[in-house]
Amino acid sequence: MVEALIVDLGIIFVAAGALLFVANQFRLPTIPFYLLAGLAVGWTIGLDELLVLAQWGIAFLVFVFGIRLDFGDVQSVLRDGEIAAITQLVVVAPIAFGAGYVLSTLFGFVDPLRHAVYFSAAVTLSSTLVGAGMLETEIRDNLVHGRLASSIHFFDDLVAIALLLILSTEVVTADAVASKIGYGVVLIVAGLVIYRHGFPLLVRAADGSDELVLMGSVSILVAFLAAAEYVGISIVVGAFAAGLAIRNDGTQSLAVGNGIDSIRDFFVTIFFVTVGALVSIPTLETATIALVLVTLVSVVNPVVLLLAFVYEGYDVRTAFFATTGLNQVSEFSLVIAIQAFLMGTISEAMFDAIILAAAVTMLLTATARRTEEEMYSAVVSRFFTEQRTRKVDQYSRVEGDLSDHVVIVGYGRQGRRLVETLEDLDRSYVVVENDPALYDRLEAECRNYVFGDAMSTYPWQKAGLEDAALVVSTVDHPPVSEHLLELETDADIVLRSNDPERATELVEAGATYVTVPDILAGKQLTEVVDVLLEDETDAETLATNHLDRLSELERYGFTVQREQY
Repeated sequence: MVEALIVDLGIIFVAAGALLFVANQFRLPTIPFYLLAGLAVGWTIGLDELLVLAQWGIAFLVFVFGIRLDFGDVQSVLRDGEIAAITQLVVVAPIAFGAGYVLSTLFGFVDPLRHAVYFSAAVTLSSTLVGAGMLETEIRDNLVHGRLASSIHFFDDLVAIALLLILSTEVVTADAVASKIGYGVVLIVAGLVIYRHGFPLLVRAADGSDELVLMGSVSILVAFLAAAEYVGISIVVGAFAAGLAIRNDGTQSLAVGNGIDSIRDFFVTIFFVTVGALVSIPTLETATIALVLVTLVSVVNPVVLLLAFVYEGYDVRTAFFATTGLNQVSEFSLVIAIQAFLMGTISEAMFDAIILAAAVTMLLTATARRTEEEMYSAVVSRFFTEQRTRKVDQYSRVEGDLSDHVVIVGYGRQGRRLVETLEDLDRSYVVVENDPALYDRLEAECRNYVFGDAMSTYPWQKAGLEDAALVVSTVDHPPVSEHLLELETDADIVLRSNDPERATELVEAGATYVTVPDILAGKQLTEVVDVLLEDETDAETLATNHLDRLSELERYGFTVQREQY
């Protein structure tokens, strides 16, 4: 078995490498090429090996999602995410269950009720792998819609774990179900206890060694996987609990994340290629079930969630972008289907349909993420008009008589420095920010702020754009920069870009000035070299001034590590 898996892994990576080369050459989304690689080599790999590889790929990536989840970051939107997720379950789950029962009865499946549950789980649960942007880091993850999506992913994962534990019992009895759920609860509670107490002890014991913290984190994962295997539940549950146990705040935790990310792509490849390899030529039954699945997941789910978010008081754009990461079949649904297939409690047609729907919805999501702005402008904005939103009013504070003020977009390091400078100059300002994790700092440190999406209309009205003298964006995000240049204002506009060519284009398009951090850093380094070579100051004075500068930077969130001699 082990030798076969090694050979299969070689086949998977050769196929994926060849197709990813094509994707990179043409700057195309990678997920479709992973799936194509699976389709190309699926016939060479045995079904048993594919199922094993798929589960291990899912387990590791669920572990990575658990590490990335920061309860502090989503805390401010967790309640809204829970309400939207519950609304989705209440509305969509019965529809999906009914559709699944009708299809199961129509095609003569044994135990149509159980098949309806499998079908309903595939519809209502959202994928954390594709929806949460596991293949790339995006600015959206730090915005309200990214936090909302993460909170729903977390809620869906908890529901999925409960379903997985219940449905993994071959004979559904009260004792068997209680035993499975009990084991799952124990693992998750153990993960939370380690998160709160054990992981900080590990960091202190490592005494600054990133390698020891990383090895300790991997050991935690192995221990949870072994515990899950020992008690007879899915390793995915153990991986999820292990991910919760790893804290992602602090310098050492950042090193853990970087270390885990270095091997993440290995499991990303395994997961998506095995999904593609599991896709088979569909029969009429499979195609029909998959079509209904894809329709419910891609249309009904997003609409219900969008309406739920709007009802909660979010603007339409935020609601729409939160839902674009929630319209694909979950990897947990695949685990449930795989477990059912191994136990013989799901028909081959339903299993193949769930696999096919997962591949299709993941493909659609990966492709649609590149055209979200166009989709919103062309479709969604036609059905919903921009309106004052309760959330913007509730979480903003702006003086009513502002004029000739500065609007700062983003309250990161640069934003905080600008605010302090304007405070020293006694100049009026308004900060526009959309990251819930920064709200407490806004409230404590800023006289005027608008908590809303800079790509929407109302936050700019709230910020008094028509009377502003200057707009400064500290965000390096092309859509935001382009949107600011389209605003109807007489204010000067200062933007940010890490690409000199892009900066030139922005200036030519109307920006007054574009900061390029790399160029500024290079200029600063050149000045230091010139000062030293021309003997304009001595090394000790320069070092002292530099330490003072570094201390100042630390106040704005930069982490400075000094060597101890």
